[in-house]
This record gives sequence, structure tokens and C-alpha cells, in this order.
Amino acid sequence: MNKPTARKLRCAVYTRKSSEEGLEQEFNSLDAQREACEAYIASQRSEGWVLIRDQYDDGGISGGTLERPALQRLLSDIEDGLVDVVVVYKIDRLSRSLMDFSKLVEVFDRNNVTFVSVTQSFNTTTSMGRLTLNILLSFAQFEREVTAERIRDKVKASRMKGIFMGGTPPYGYKPKDRKLVIDEDEARNVKWIFARFLEIGSATKLAQEVAKKGIRTPRGNPMSKNFLYRMLNNRAYIGEAVHKGTGYAGEHQRLIDQKTWDQVHSILQESPRIRANNTRTETPALLKGLLYGEDGAAFSPTHTRKGDRLYRYYVSQTVLKHGAGACPVPRVPAAEIEATVIEQLRTMLRAPEVVVATWKAARSEQGDISEAEVRDALTTLDPLWAQLFPAEQARIVQLLIERVEVGADGLKIRFRDKGMAEMVTEVGTVATKNRKAAA
Repeated sequence: MNKPTARKLRCAVYTRKSSEEGLEQEFNSLDAQREACEAYIASQRSEGWVLIRDQYDDGGISGGTLERPALQRLLSDIEDGLVDVVVVYKIDRLSRSLMDFSKLVEVFDRNNVTFVSVTQSFNTTTSMGRLTLNILLSFAQFEREVTAERIRDKVKASRMKGIFMGGTPPYGYKPKDRKLVIDEDEARNVKWIFARFLEIGSATKLAQEVAKKGIRTPRGNPMSKNFLYRMLNNRAYIGEAVHKGTGYAGEHQRLIDQKTWDQVHSILQESPRIRANNTRTETPALLKGLLYGEDGAAFSPTHTRKGDRLYRYYVSQTVLKHGAGACPVPRVPAAEIEATVIEQLRTMLRAPEVVVATWKAARSEQGDISEAEVRDALTTLDPLWAQLFPAEQARIVQLLIERVEVGADGLKIRFRDKGMAEMVTEVGTVATKNRKAAA
């Protein structure tokens, strides 16, 4: 009498290793797991077990997630009816999470797939096998949680000692020998950012100035307002190592002194909306009281908001009184017309005839001033313009410009000769003080 032929059971071997350490070796942990599993399958050949040659190996991936390429490919083959038995070296190679494993068991049961662990012999088709499985999984999950807790404790202990624990270093530092060292180029930018924020008190304007200076993140992206806020709140800059909100003395060198840090944070504690209003209040409209239309009506500064953006304009009084269409130029964008006026002003300061006219006007106020001193004073102001506070820029514009007339054909600017002389006197006095201080 012939024995009945055993049904062939297609066996898939799954291997996994949490870290990538050692995977470059010719015979690594994944190979050892596979060899043990293949030997076990060979021992079950009389039961009809045959090995599937497709390899399902996940190297350097944690067992705490199901999002593993080889595992997802194995599950797909199971759903397609290509696998009858899943063989692993040890149960935690498949999963360390009891909840995740329950999801895998559902897939196995739905497709009549048996799960076998080589070192922990059991069969998921029996009630005893399921009980053993749950017990083993509970210990596997416990081990994983204990390991994670040990890692957290180690990180906390290291941070309490001020040790850098890896990851992305703060802007201004670079890692070297597992420590933070100062990156001189970035450090200069950090100090400038803190100092400039103290002057203007606005992260929005600071982001604009940072962009103009061409300062970017280590990845080459523009520094957003949120990036700057994170920098201004990063206690690494005052030499601290922070763990869950608590700061400890760090091994690295500080970039920002405590006084500057305290001043910056006294500003940051104020509401952003209040700071924005203060900034707008302290930044007067550059051409207020100077801008007029062709009909002689003054233009008044105003603004409107769309979302988070503020748009500034100068609006004709004629329009405000008589409505739209009452004059050919009802309103003009503030930023554009101010930039145009400033550019013409800077061009004018370099003109030889203006230097001579200003020198003649200045002699009546300061008889011993020379033409060379006037030229030096005017040329000194040009490159320093961008470094002046907005309020100081507005004062100089009011001093130098008598009237700006805007019409359909462009701008007409009337300058003050006496104002030029007063400005030259001021700049000359400052220059003299600077020379004496240098001496």
C-alpha cells in the first residue's frame, strides 16, 4: 500500500536586525538567521516543507514598526497565496510589539499561514501555540520598553553632564569628537542676529534683513521667522545642555552673554502683536508731510492687512474727501515710492554741483569748513544709510527734502539747501569726535 503524498508547504524565511552594525561583513547576523531557518525547513522535508528562494531581509530596521520593506513584501506575497509557512529564527525578529503581532496573526489566519519560530518551537494553529506566542511576545515587548527606558535614562544622565548626544547641532556649532565646537562663520551670524533683534524687536523684519544679507540655514534654505524664533530661544547659545525643558551646564562654549540673552527674552515675553504695533509706531512713514499730488493735495500714510501681511500706502487727501476718480494718482505703494526717493537722494549726494552748493550754504553756518570736508561728509552718509534706524532715516529725509510731488509722469523732488548744510555740520561734528577718539 502506497503512503499518501504530503502536501507541499511553501516556507518563507524572514530575517531582521535592528542596527546596521556588522551588516557589511561577508557573513552577518541576517545570514546566520537564514542558515538556521533553512536547516529547520530541511529537517521538515518529510512533512512536505519546501523553501521559497525569495529572501525577506530587513537590515538596520527596528522591530517596533511594521513599516519594513521586506516585511511588507512578505505580507503582499501571503495575500497573493504564495506562502504557507513563515519561518523566523526568533519571534522578536518578526515583531517586538504585541499589538503589531496581533495584526500579523490576523493576516496569517486569514490566509491559512502557519508561523514557526526555530528557537521557540510552537505552532500558531493550536491554542497552546497561541498562548505560548502571547507569553513570548509580552516578554519581548517588556524587553523593548526596558531598553527604551535605559536609553532615555542614559540620554538624561549625559545631558545633565552637558554632553552632546548627537543629532543636528545648533546653528553656529559643528560636531567634533562627539562635542560641539564653534563654527566661526556661523557664530558671527548668530551674534549679529541676537544684536539686531535687540535693536528692531521684530522677527519679521529680522527675517527680511537676514535674507538681504544672504544668511541661510546649513541646508541652504532661507531662514524663516520660525527658524529665527528657535534660534533666539535655543539655550545652547548660553552654554546650556537642555533635556525636557531643564538646562544644565554644557561642555561647549557659549556664543551669547547672559545680559544679551536676558534682554532678548524680555522682548520675546511681550505679545508678538504688541511688538508688531510698537514697531510700526516707532517706524514713521518716511515721506509723511512731504508727499503731494499735482493738485496740491497732501498724501497721507495708511495701511491694510491681508492675512499676515501688511501693505502700506500713501493716499491722496482728494480721494479721501471726494472718492475714487477725483485725481489721476489716487494712491501709491509706500515701499516703492520711498525706495525711489531714497535712491534719488543718494544719487544727489554724489553729484559735484550739490557738493559745491552745500559747501556754500555750510560756510554761512560754519565758516571754516572746506569743500573737501563737505564732500567727505556727503559720501560718508551714503554707505551708512542702510545701517541707520528707520526713525533716523525719516529725520534725515525731513531735513534734506522740502517736497515730493507725485504725478502721472513721475516724481519731482525739491531739496533743502540749508538742510544739506545742517546735515553736513552734524556729520562733520561726529566725524571729528570719531577722529579724536581714535587718536
